[in-house]
Amino acid sequence: MSIHFERTGPLTELTSYPQWAQDMVADCAKTKARVLDHEIWQMMIDLELDHESTRNFMKGLWPFIERFPSYMALNLLKTRYGRSTGDNMARRWLVRNIRVEQNHAEYWINWAEGAGVSRDELLNTDAPHGTDGLPRWCEEVSSRGTLAAGMIATNYAIEGVTGEWSAMVYKSTKYQESFDPSIRVGSLRWLHLHADYDDTHPWEALEIVCTIMGMNPSVDDVTHLAECIKRSYVSMILLGDRCIQRQWSLGMVNDAAA
Repeated sequence: MSIHFERTGPLTELTSYPQWAQDMVADCAKTKARVLDHEIWQMMIDLELDHESTRNFMKGLWPFIERFPSYMALNLLKTRYGRSTGDNMARRWLVRNIRVEQNHAEYWINWAEGAGVSRDELLNTDAPHGTDGLPRWCEEVSSRGTLAAGMIATNYAIEGVTGEWSAMVYKSTKYQESFDPSIRVGSLRWLHLHADYDDTHPWEALEIVCTIMGMNPSVDDVTHLAECIKRSYVSMILLGDRCIQRQWSLGMVNDAAA
């Protein structure tokens, strides 16, 4: 029987969590760094992302943004009140945060419109080919995976790294000032919120997962959770690659012509 985990240290310090969780996070660090080091964020900050790539980004991530509350709802369905401390924590947290997410789709549309991608195009045209890996993975792990796997893949891994890249972009004065002052606040609300509240969300999700798993889960179970985290990161990397693929291709054609 697994020994119960109850956090005693600060929420946002990794040493507050079991050794297996610390090792798991360390094992996934290089893959996470590849998300944060992806050139798309610096291109965005430097205003070097062309319209086609911006369109790919806004449309490519839209299905994930729009469906994110449903992934949380799928994980909520796995809980049973009173079954365990971990179930109770997950149930309470998911119910509360599904409500928090309810307006985020509209905020994403506002960002897209401010960046030159219309609401009609976002809602009524297909996402670019090759950008569906992230939503498909999130739906798979949230519907078929364990509660711990679903939450570690979405609420820990994706919300965590999204909070970090959002903060990088949002703190750029150059990027903020590229939006007309009359729409700037509304256009950047999605970025602002995710750069802010997501600082604690992934830690809260990690605490819940550790409470579900206990102090000494099996090696196979921990390995599986790490694989879920890495797959979330890789899905984001591949989506970023696809968003700027056209720009790469044009650059290669121009180089060849020169």
